[in-house]
Order: sequence, then C-alpha cells, then structure tokens
Amino acid sequence: MQFNLAVLPGDGVGPEVASEAIKVLQATGDRFGHNFNLHYGLIGGVAIDETGAALPEDTLKMCKSCDAVLLGAVGGPKWDDPRAKVHPEDGLLALRKGLGLFANLRPVKVFPMLIDATNLKPEIIKGVDFIFVRELTGGLYFGRPKRRWQTSRGRRAVDSMTYSEQEIERIVRVGFELARGRHKKLVSVDKANVLESSRLWRQVATEVAEKYPDVELEHMLVDACAMRLIQNPTHFDVLVTENTFGDILTDEASMLAGSMGMLPSASLAGVPREGVNIFGMYEPIHGSAPRRAGLNMANPIATILSMAMMLHYSFGLTKEAQTVEAAVEEVLQLGYRTYDIMSEGKIRVGTKEMGDLIAGKIGG
Repeated sequence: MQFNLAVLPGDGVGPEVASEAIKVLQATGDRFGHNFNLHYGLIGGVAIDETGAALPEDTLKMCKSCDAVLLGAVGGPKWDDPRAKVHPEDGLLALRKGLGLFANLRPVKVFPMLIDATNLKPEIIKGVDFIFVRELTGGLYFGRPKRRWQTSRGRRAVDSMTYSEQEIERIVRVGFELARGRHKKLVSVDKANVLESSRLWRQVATEVAEKYPDVELEHMLVDACAMRLIQNPTHFDVLVTENTFGDILTDEASMLAGSMGMLPSASLAGVPREGVNIFGMYEPIHGSAPRRAGLNMANPIATILSMAMMLHYSFGLTKEAQTVEAAVEEVLQLGYRTYDIMSEGKIRVGTKEMGDLIAGKIGG
C-alpha cells in the first residue's frame, strides 16, 4: 500500500526523535510491504528564522495533500521573547485549526518494566491504562476577545473561554466512541460549579450520553480529577475534557508513566470508528527540550508510539501498529533505557540506539 506522510521535524530534539520514528516506520513498511512517501516541511522556530512565519503557507498546503502528519516538537528560548510578534507555538495552533484537528488523544499506559521509574508507589500506578480526549481547537487558546492593553492604572490582558454546543458535542462523541471500544466507562471533566462554559459542557455531555446507553458517564470537576489522577489513577479508562484542562491534566498524567518521553498523542479531524481512516497529526507530548538537542539523549519512544497511532487511526494498519508497540515493549523488557527512564542495572542508550533497537525488532 502507498501512503503520503507530511513530516515536520520542528525545533530542538524534534528532528532527532522524528528521524527515529521514520526509521521504525520504514522498517515496518519493509516487513509488511507498504511504501511511505515522505514530504518534509517547516514549522515553529526554524520556520520563523527561514520564512518569518511559524507556519508557512507551503507547509499547510503540503499537509492537506497528505494522508497524515508526523510532528517532532516546536519552540525554544531563542523565540521566547513575549514582545515578539510571532512565536513557534503560533504555528502549532494554526496547524491544528487549519487541518481541523479538534480531537487530541493521549493514551497513558504504565509499562510493567517501568513501574519503578516514577515517583509514585508501585501499588498506585500498577495497571494504569487510560486515554485522555482533549478538545483542541476551542476554549481559551482560540476564544475572542484575546488581547492585551495599557490603562492609566497599568497593563491588562484578557483571554476568553468560549465553546459552542457543536464543539462540545463532537468531542464528547469521540470520548464515547473510544469508551465503547474499551471498558465502557467515560469521565467528563469540567468546572461546572464556577464556569458557564463548563455548565454547557456538562449539559451537552449528558445529552450525548443518551445515545450511548452502554457507556457509563461520570462527571468530575477538574480539581478533583487532578487529585484522583495521583490518588487512584486506575479509576480511569477514558476521560474527555476541554482544551486548557486537557493540556494541564495530560502533562500531570505523563508522570505516571515515568517520563513525557514515553507518551504519544494523536490529533484527529474526525470521530474514530472501526474501519474508518481519519486524517490526523501525530506527535510526542513532550516539548523541544533545547538543552538536549544534538546530544543523542532524547527518548524517541513517544514519537515512535505516536507513529504507531498513525498506522492505526489514519492508515488502517492495526496489525502493523501492534507490531510497533510490541517491539517497543520487547526492547524495554530487555533492559534498554534512555536517560529519562534509566534505573540501576539497566542498559543506557541514546536516541539513535533506541531507534535502532526498536526497528531491529520489527525487521528481525
């Protein structure tokens, strides 16, 4: 089979981890007889330096012509000046909006061999395996008015958290569809005791639940959810929430797995259903880690597992995706670790070596 893939390496360690994911992808293609045509583009800081825009028009056009997008990471201190007119993250937000990527999926799974890699007690995190569904194109990050101004009493700024019924309904449906294919349990996270947008969210979620009588819906306030993620993370199976809450909670949840370098993500333009391929963008949840760039240190597993999600959701290659996931688990089982998940008695390897090991398991 033939597939067209847009590759946006980005900034910092992005090019390094993206290269390892491509290495594993090509090994998968060789094993199963698929051909992946790669199309490279600029985004983020490197795009600002070269074109003046965080998301050049050519990049967006190329992405729209492909079957999926693989992204490394964007940002870095070089472009952090708050007075700058353009920031690397602007490119990421524009890409999500331009491609209609409204549903961000972030699975959190604790590998048994990494149970000692976190700061939490093993008995708390043993068996953790849930998935966050984060709304990605609404809320505070996109709401208007959004501005900053000077007054006689000093500077002021405003951001707006806005949601429509339609935006809430489609993301909640993603959560229900995923829950239906798992353990039929969905937690909807909001702040309905304070926010009007959350009250609408809860109302719409309750209405959508009527179409999914086989799925148990639980409403949970965001602060209670933050506490429960640490106190009893095995309580969760599928969680759905709005943009800002999801951004914060998923970073918190990443620590359950020991490192952000272990967690993938998929940003989809549709509701995932069995047998339907959906356009999506796939990226690790970690940032560009500029201090690690060029040192062959970054953990590529999150990007490799993101690529596995791409095989499943956008290419319909479930067996191939499972093969990649099994290869990752086998390499970890053999004791190989990057610096961020290293523990006593294990074998420390770099970015390239980890990619070689995983690709080798697929090709072997």
